[in-house]
Amino acid sequence: MQREGLSPNAVTYACILKACSIMQNVEMGKQIHDEIVSQGLLERNVVLGNALVDMYDKCGEFVKALKVLYELPTRNVISWTALIAGYVQRGQGKEALGCFNGMRREGLSPNATTYACTLKACGIMQEVDMGMQIHDEIVSQGLLEKSIVLGGALVDMYAKCGVFTKAHKVLEELPVRNVVSWSALITGYAQQGHGQEALDSFQRMRSEGFSPNAITYACILKACGIIRDADVGKQIHDEIASQGLLKRDVVLGNALLDMYAKCGVLLKAQKVFDELHIRDAISWNSLIAGYAQEGLAHKALGCLHQMRSEGFSPDRVTYACILKACGIMQDIDMGKQIHDEIVSQGLLNKDVVLCGALVDMYAKCGILLKSQKVFDELPVRDAVSWSALIAGYAQQGQGEEALYCFQRMRSEGFSPNVVSWTSLIGGYAQQGQAKEALDCFQCMQKEGISPDAITFVNVLNACSHSGLVDEGEMYFDNMKKKYGIAPNNEHYTCMVDLFGRARLFDKAMKVITMMPSSEYPPVWSALLGACRKWGNVKLGRFAFERAVQLDQYDAAAYVLMSNIYAAAGLQEEAENIECMRIKNAAWKQPGCSCWVDESGNVNKFVVGDTTHPPSRQIYAKLQDLELKLSQQGYSPNLHCVRCSGMIVCALLKMSAPNCVQGSFCSSVR
Repeated sequence: MQREGLSPNAVTYACILKACSIMQNVEMGKQIHDEIVSQGLLERNVVLGNALVDMYDKCGEFVKALKVLYELPTRNVISWTALIAGYVQRGQGKEALGCFNGMRREGLSPNATTYACTLKACGIMQEVDMGMQIHDEIVSQGLLEKSIVLGGALVDMYAKCGVFTKAHKVLEELPVRNVVSWSALITGYAQQGHGQEALDSFQRMRSEGFSPNAITYACILKACGIIRDADVGKQIHDEIASQGLLKRDVVLGNALLDMYAKCGVLLKAQKVFDELHIRDAISWNSLIAGYAQEGLAHKALGCLHQMRSEGFSPDRVTYACILKACGIMQDIDMGKQIHDEIVSQGLLNKDVVLCGALVDMYAKCGILLKSQKVFDELPVRDAVSWSALIAGYAQQGQGEEALYCFQRMRSEGFSPNVVSWTSLIGGYAQQGQAKEALDCFQCMQKEGISPDAITFVNVLNACSHSGLVDEGEMYFDNMKKKYGIAPNNEHYTCMVDLFGRARLFDKAMKVITMMPSSEYPPVWSALLGACRKWGNVKLGRFAFERAVQLDQYDAAAYVLMSNIYAAAGLQEEAENIECMRIKNAAWKQPGCSCWVDESGNVNKFVVGDTTHPPSRQIYAKLQDLELKLSQQGYSPNLHCVRCSGMIVCALLKMSAPNCVQGSFCSSVR
């Protein structure tokens, strides 16, 4: 057009700016901007001004869009709405609401689009009062009868603010409901952690003849993850696959992966991950978080290495999950390496979750001085970091220190929340102090703190470790009846452990049949451990087969099963299990302990290791302690130990001195 000598007019420029927005060509947009200014068109054409604001906003130049808006000689509702929409798109609800109020001060009346964007901002900020005012305005102007979008925006706002009675009422009164308005309600339930309510709304939506879209499916998968309902999640998976949605929607793929990971069905999670057409950091984080959550720390760390090898850099979420894995494995070297990376990237100044994860990692590794040091140096403390420190002291058997931290937390103005109380309960539970754990459970409720699903995991663990079968059954039943918390795989595993320790195998098996999914390795490990304790060979073999079917690298399963056979005098079967373990390369992590000296250096001791500088003095002291123990009448339990790769029993008089030495220097039992 320009080559033919024709000059563009205002309409042409507006269209070209729209094209620049679509193409994300901000450089071309700036050239057009300069031409418009040089011709003085902005002074007399508000449409061009709006087009410029929209172009800069869509191209990610939000500061420039803001500057253009405020320099416009004339602004209208479209100018302001473009700016409000830009803020909302970036999650900046406070700024969006500020623009809405600024528009009003200029005497401009919002249109339906302005209201929809502002309602979204109210949802972001959970400003339900302002949202209700806008609701009243919309109703008084009769806009709900003309705009389906506004109806969905209202439902979304109330749901995001957690006012579900209002959200339901608005939905019921809409003249026309569609999949968008239903999805808004379902999304709100899922985001607020109400998984069952989200599923109920999904079923009702379908009963009214509406077909879910990709957004609905993603939210329902999130809901399945919340309540750990892998069966419904699998049905949704089948629907999505039949419609070919996974091939073109990375968000759905990640939602599916996250659902299986949160349900503890990690074989399926890994399969979904392997089959994803596009992977991003969210995909990796979901898989790593799933492995860390289920205690499969070695797999989480393996994923981190693979993630890096494929060119993805870990973010805050990745680091938090990996620190959890390091704590589980007591891998202090990896933990320190991650700590250094976090510090070098300046993340500790910005993320309280990472701070808490670091405190927790050092505490779980038994390095409480380092954990306390990290905590003391935190730029910002919150209930989470306090809870991590409290849990660390409690889990290491330092109950007085844990209580001191709990009281200090209160004195510094932090009100203990469900996380703090749960940490204290968990620490007592791990130490077998059931009375103290259950007393804490009662105290937290007296203070008006409602227990959550994790609290009950710790309460049930306390009952299990102390053999309180009746109490454990009572708390398990009360979870749903009294507190409205649906049991998940972790709760069922606690009950299997409780019944197994009490030799109530029929009850343990009945619990497994009640689980949402029996494809959960920890539950079979719990049953296998009970069979080892009571010498139940038949059931032990069944549990072992299920355990290695789900994870063939689970070294503990092979060790437990071979010990069951050895204790029953079935030496050949025990050796077959050992051969199977070696063939599958299922190696157990060596035992390790750490402590920090006065200079702040971390000293790491691995079982059977002689590389520490004063190792000669250490082993001399160990032999001295061994002698004192034997003089006091104590002797190591040699009932099932491995010597030179063979299974031996204390009843067999085979090289006892060598076996005694091995018992003090080896972690394999």
